[in-house]
Amino acid sequence: MNRNPDVVLFIRWLRGGGAERVIANLANGLAERNLKVDLVLMQAEGEYLETLHSNVRVVNLDTQSASAGRGWRPPTSFQSTGSLLKLVRYLKQYRPPVLLSATHYLNEIALLAKQLAQVPTRVIVTEHTHLSQEFRLTEQISSKLIPWTVRALYRFADEVVAVSQGVAADLDTFSPHRRKPTRVVYNSVVTPDIYRLAEAEVAHPWFQQKDLPIVIGSGRFVRQKDFPTLVRAFAHLRQTIPARLVLLGDGRDHAEILRLVEEFAIADHVWMPGFVSNPYAYMKKADVFALSSAWEGLPTVLIEAIALGVPVVSTDCPSGPAEILKQGRYGRLVPVGDAVTLGDAIASTLQEDSPSVPQDWIREFTPEVAIRKYIDVLGLSPVIPSSTVHMMGSSIAIS
Repeated sequence: MNRNPDVVLFIRWLRGGGAERVIANLANGLAERNLKVDLVLMQAEGEYLETLHSNVRVVNLDTQSASAGRGWRPPTSFQSTGSLLKLVRYLKQYRPPVLLSATHYLNEIALLAKQLAQVPTRVIVTEHTHLSQEFRLTEQISSKLIPWTVRALYRFADEVVAVSQGVAADLDTFSPHRRKPTRVVYNSVVTPDIYRLAEAEVAHPWFQQKDLPIVIGSGRFVRQKDFPTLVRAFAHLRQTIPARLVLLGDGRDHAEILRLVEEFAIADHVWMPGFVSNPYAYMKKADVFALSSAWEGLPTVLIEAIALGVPVVSTDCPSGPAEILKQGRYGRLVPVGDAVTLGDAIASTLQEDSPSVPQDWIREFTPEVAIRKYIDVLGLSPVIPSSTVHMMGSSIAIS
């Protein structure tokens, strides 16, 4: 497919994370509206590749070692430099009208690439996390540079988009003198697919013959998600209520979580199946979904859980949970890192009727709403959706 794109989306890969799923949904939504979409990836890998619309062309920058190690990490300087140079070549060759990048480190690469390529491409950067917390709590040197890189580079962005009001307010503390205010667009999360997939069977005896309540958590096993607090909370819960815990995901904190499970002697009551391609089937059949994160942006899994009608408990971390749950109206909020309070909140949720979430609120997280807002941000003309075709399109590599 030799053509110039109408819009370019830039992200690291399409492995199973929240931002990756959001970008895949956005790419499909734009393609379904008859727009030519290029999806530029540092490495063309990940579970969501096979879900792409036939009108999405994958552009593989093929940065080596992008997938090294467990869990998500910022790109190394080698990977970033390689991606920057290849993205410059791509921009010079195709001169797209607009490029949208996702996640902080790739935002930096996108803004630098435009300056080096000297092209008229509009660059829209999107932030998916609470940068103040990442700067303060993450050990990588690159994270310690966040305040300076935001101030130095984000003034070159044509638009800055945050996935929640909390992320937007935080960004404004880093870069208060930008030409335009930060815009907020909630993630495109609630698709018809999640309801269909939620009806699938789960081939595990805990779900097949359910005799005890199931608490579920899902995400990368990294410091941000703070699964150790959820394990401690579950151990506290089991002192009063027999229950089971299912943790979906994987990451570099896997060994620490296993150690805690053994320390509390709850191994017979905890199941960790790793990454699963269909988490919705597990969520739908759980009695409580628990989010234990230390910080977020707009946690996708929490939105999915309330959309599926699952009772939820979440830490009141910056930022996103309080917005999603309307300050605790649609689920309990507890302090970050407080395992006892989290365990007590799970117990109360198991014993009481959970509040229903209005469909009007769920609709705010659907592709229809998000894509309409992104079309405005991207400066694209409104177009009529075509029939949905989820079939992998063409692919090219930038050498």
